[in-house]
Amino acid sequence: MQWRPGDDWATVEGTARAMAGALAVDVRDYRGRRGQTFYAATSQPEPPPSLLPELSGFGRLLGYTPFRESRPLIVSRDVPAGGLTAQDLRRAYNVVPLTDQGYTGKGRTIVIFGFDGFDQSDLDKFAELNQLPRFTPIVVGDMPSERTGETTMDLQMAHAIAPDAQTVYVNARPTVSGDGAYRKIGEMMADADRRFPGAEWSLSIGWGCDKMLTAADLAPVRSALARAHRSGTTAFDASGDLAGLECKGGQDWSAPPSIDDIGLDSVASVPEMTAVGGTTLSTDEHGQWLGELAWFDVPLTHGSGGGVSALFDRPAWQRGVPSDRGRNKRLIPDVSAVADFFTGARMVFDGETVLAGGTSMSAPVWAGMAAVIDQYLLDHGGRLLGDLNPLLYRVQRAGRLPALHDVTVGGNAVAMAGPGFDSVTGLGTPDVDRLARSLLVAQGTSG
Repeated sequence: MQWRPGDDWATVEGTARAMAGALAVDVRDYRGRRGQTFYAATSQPEPPPSLLPELSGFGRLLGYTPFRESRPLIVSRDVPAGGLTAQDLRRAYNVVPLTDQGYTGKGRTIVIFGFDGFDQSDLDKFAELNQLPRFTPIVVGDMPSERTGETTMDLQMAHAIAPDAQTVYVNARPTVSGDGAYRKIGEMMADADRRFPGAEWSLSIGWGCDKMLTAADLAPVRSALARAHRSGTTAFDASGDLAGLECKGGQDWSAPPSIDDIGLDSVASVPEMTAVGGTTLSTDEHGQWLGELAWFDVPLTHGSGGGVSALFDRPAWQRGVPSDRGRNKRLIPDVSAVADFFTGARMVFDGETVLAGGTSMSAPVWAGMAAVIDQYLLDHGGRLLGDLNPLLYRVQRAGRLPALHDVTVGGNAVAMAGPGFDSVTGLGTPDVDRLARSLLVAQGTSG
C-alpha cells in the first residue's frame, strides 16, 4: 500500500487474483475495438461494513484510461477577418490597459501540460509575426516526436497574452502508459508544483469520461491540485470540444449521439479545477470586443463542453447558481473564451500561419490572463490567485464592476446559454482589466 501523510487517499496494489479475492469481485481481461487490451472488474467493489468509518469508497479496477488528446482543427487562414492576432486577443478581452502599464506576465511561469511536441522554429516565427519577444520553453520530460499542433498552439496562445512570462512544457504522455493514470496525473502535478511553485497551469487533455469513474479515482488529482493552490497556483482545463457529449467514445464521429454520450471530462470536472468552455467571438476590424455566443458546430457535433457532474456535489461557492437540470452537483464550465475555429486566433504550425480553436485554445488564453492578473495583484499588495473558483463566483455575485461578459445566446448539444451562469459558457468571458481590479477587491486588499 502507498500513502502519504496528509493525503485522504491511498493506493493498494496486488495481482488480479489477489485483488479479486480481497474485494469479492471478478476481474477479467478485455480487448477494445481499437485492439487495446486491459483488465476490468465486472462489478464495482463495495467497502466492507467494518471499514465504512474510515473508507468512503474504491476507485475503479480498470486497466485502461480512454484519454482524449485535443487536436486543433488546422484550417486555411483565408477566412473572414483572417483570424485574431495576439494583439487582437489582448484587445478583445481588454488586457491592453494592463499590458500598457507593464503587466505582461513578467516574473510569472505558465506550465503547459501536453501529449505532443513542438518545433522551436514555429514559436520563433509566431513571436516575429506578432512583434513579441522570442521565447524558449523549459521542457520537463522527454520531448515527444509526434507533433499534432496542440502543444504548439497552447504555448503560442499563452505567450500571446503574457509575452514576458516563462513558459514550461510538461510531457503528460506517460500518464496514459499502463494503468494507474489518475495517480500518475497527481504525481505529475505534484512534481510541477515542486519545480514551479505558484505557476499558472493549462491543460488541454481529456483523461476519460466522468461516468466511467468514481470520485475515489480522482482523489490523487484533487489532492495535488489542493496542494498547488496553497503555493498560489491556478489551474485551467479545457472543458472539451464535444458539445456536452464528452462520453462519446471511439472514433466513429459520424454515429448519431445518444443519451449515453452525455457527460464531462473527468479532470476538468473536479471542483479544484477552473474549467474553461468556448465561444464564438465577434470583434470589429481593430479587434475590439463586440459580442459572443456559445460555440457549437452542429454538423460536426463540436462545441463547448459542459454540464452536470456525475461525481461531485455542488461546491459551496457554486451554490445558488441555477441548474437547468435541478441536480445539486458540480457544474462546468466555470468561464469561457473564444474557441470557434472560424473566429479563432492565428498560430504558426509547420512554418505556416493557420487558424486554431477549440476549448484547448481557451484554456491557455485564460492561463496567460491569470499570469498578467497575478503580476498586477502582487504589485498592488494582493496575493497570487491560487484557488480561483471561489473568487470568480464571489466577483460575479457582487456585480459592482462587471468583469465578465455574460454570454446569453447559443448552446451546446445538451443545454442552452442564458443570463447569468449556464453550463455551456459558465460565468462568461473576461474583461481582464476590470477582472484584475475586482479580484483585488475580492481578496480584501486595496490599491
